[in-house]
Amino acid sequence: MSNTSLLETWKANYDYLFIELRDPRVDDWFLMSSVWPTVAACCLYYYVIKIAGPRFMKDRPPYDIQNIMIIYNFCQTLLSAWIFSKACKFWVTGKYNWLCQPVDYSESEDGYAALDMTWWYFFSKYIDYLDSIFFVLRKKFSHLSMLHVVHHGIMPFTAWWGIKYVGGGHTTFCGFLNMGVHVIMYFYYFLSAFGPKVQKYLWWKRYLTTLQLVQFVSFFLHATFPLFIECDFPKIFSYVILFHGGMFFLLFLHFYIQAYTKKGDKKKDVKANGSRKQD
Repeated sequence: MSNTSLLETWKANYDYLFIELRDPRVDDWFLMSSVWPTVAACCLYYYVIKIAGPRFMKDRPPYDIQNIMIIYNFCQTLLSAWIFSKACKFWVTGKYNWLCQPVDYSESEDGYAALDMTWWYFFSKYIDYLDSIFFVLRKKFSHLSMLHVVHHGIMPFTAWWGIKYVGGGHTTFCGFLNMGVHVIMYFYYFLSAFGPKVQKYLWWKRYLTTLQLVQFVSFFLHATFPLFIECDFPKIFSYVILFHGGMFFLLFLHFYIQAYTKKGDKKKDVKANGSRKQD
């Protein structure tokens, strides 16, 4: 096969994916005309967080941004609650079928409301990038784990495809759960930002991680329904969610074991060794 034929085949497949299969309703929406600005943003995020940011902070003291973080986490709590309320109008009121929900591609009010909800969910993942930037500015590099960087880094990219092709329907169950968890999570961060005088009362951080694990299991199981129930929902997106949920469940589970199970065992060992020395 000649290079010309390969190029023509590649272009035909590219046009089929990005032109023929797309949802034309979002063509003029911010960041939706092409996937490449989002790809560039994800790559830039990784470069800033893992390379440029640490270099910039190498010979500088940590910035005192406590007040900025308090305002940021409060605003994030409100934004998450607002998007969650949008999702509740579909998943809690009975408009959506919990077993299998097709996408409404019409020009109806509900069709655009679901599409608008998915776009705000996508855009919120860009705002989440500030979590990582604040860690860099505070020189909390240990917080920039593989889990944190992978989770934050790829979310705008994965969410973009949802809006472009399935803006509404079954996949929004993920956003529904995720925004509910984010309300609690950012409220925790908001309280934690006040410092030690408040942090000593935040004993429930461990249970927040447990809630995140339950979230991934829930939308993993929910994504399997269209594979067995016919409702005109693209099955390929069920497989995408299954991969996404499985990957993040394993990453969060590893974090949970490292942060709580093993640390708890180490504390027990220290206490036991101390008791032996006293004996």
